[in-house]
Amino acid sequence: MFQPSCFWRGLACAAVLSVSLVAPARAADEPDLIFRRSTVFKLLSPDDKLATYGIDDPDVEGVACHFTVPEKGGYKGWLGLAEQVSDISLSCRQIGPIRFKAKFEQGEDMFRQRRSLFFKKMQIVRGCDVNRNVLVYMVYSDKLIDGSPKNSTSSVPIMPWGAADSIQKCGDFLSK
Repeated sequence: MFQPSCFWRGLACAAVLSVSLVAPARAADEPDLIFRRSTVFKLLSPDDKLATYGIDDPDVEGVACHFTVPEKGGYKGWLGLAEQVSDISLSCRQIGPIRFKAKFEQGEDMFRQRRSLFFKKMQIVRGCDVNRNVLVYMVYSDKLIDGSPKNSTSSVPIMPWGAADSIQKCGDFLSK
């Protein structure tokens, strides 16, 4: 005999299990919140905001990225149920001598973050412009079914940092 309470309990367990089985990105743990600014006032619930975060590239020492994402307010946003929009800006810069910690592939994930309860995620990916010796970072969001063409790109030319710094070539660290 069908028992509705068992059905809902099973569905909740399946949802928790599916979220816990999602492999974390090999990228940095959590970005640092730099600041937030309200953009839409809501009288009885949290405002919509823009939040700016900073993150270091976990595989390339000496590179940091900052990205700004919209955060939905309201009760759905407060409870983590609102689907976040795909408008994300990105800026990456050299902040010290660049040292590659490991080989990487073109378009490899540098950072990944969920943007909705189940289906949408934001990704920062890294590549190398071998001809110009420039690291290229791109941020975009995608859904399980339907992605978004909205994206932002930032370039980091690999330059010497101080008189004694030797310049590494990003092409030497690409996986073939």
